[in-house]
Amino acid sequence: MAEQAQLNTVLRSIRRIMRAVDIQSKQVMKTVGLTVPQVVILQTIKDEGAITSKRLAEGANLSPATVVTILDKLEAKSLVERKRDTRDRRVVYTSLTRAGKEALRTAPPLLHHAFSARFGELSPERRRQIIEALEDVAEMMGAKEIEAAPVLHVAALEGVGEAP
Repeated sequence: MAEQAQLNTVLRSIRRIMRAVDIQSKQVMKTVGLTVPQVVILQTIKDEGAITSKRLAEGANLSPATVVTILDKLEAKSLVERKRDTRDRRVVYTSLTRAGKEALRTAPPLLHHAFSARFGELSPERRRQIIEALEDVAEMMGAKEIEAAPVLHVAALEGVGEAP
């Protein structure tokens, strides 16, 4: 395959991946009115129980500032509530409200769940090859240092493509 044809194949594959992520993100927004990062935060709270923003950021693999922004929006929608610790007023715990639990229940499965299952079926060698190739692609695109949660979502940072 000629170099230009190979480049076109790679670019087409990247566009297909981005399109699949975009379609799935719009489906989540249409179904529950939330972005994928918001759903990931809700799911992390559900899995962990009452949790601090710092632990939530670590669990969701997002920056603390991004998590606080997401929590502000989720709290405004009455999907989470934040309460100060009774012994140490500096510590704030976030938990799901009944509406937050319902939003999670009705949210469609996230694209990364299906990917995870298929990726797990691959041999360790094939998984290593894919990881190396994708790391190389990220570096070639100048995206190696961009913050990204381990979920498939085009606008992983809050506010991009989000409904008011």
